[in-house]
Amino acid sequence: MSGTWHEVATADGVTEDGPLGVKVGDKEIGLFRLGDKLYALEDVCPHAYALLSSGFIDGETVECPLHQACFHIPTGKCTNPPAERDVAVYPVKVEGNKVFVQV
Repeated sequence: MSGTWHEVATADGVTEDGPLGVKVGDKEIGLFRLGDKLYALEDVCPHAYALLSSGFIDGETVECPLHQACFHIPTGKCTNPPAERDVAVYPVKVEGNKVFVQV
């Protein structure tokens, strides 16, 4: 994926039980922490408008708060309907305490 790196958050601002929703241009992106690694996913559920960053985390899965569609955080793969497609995953890098996402 090629694109521009955008500073979106601080690393200590994203916890395993506290994902963070950010906006880069017109894209809504959810930041998730699994252990020491940060992931950035398309934040809007493809089934119906709901923010995955407001969803329920279970291991490496986030469940949409609206209709229970589930997505694998590291890959964006849809693992449970009613959503019918995966969500986009964006590259993440951390420099010091700054989190950057490539969009």
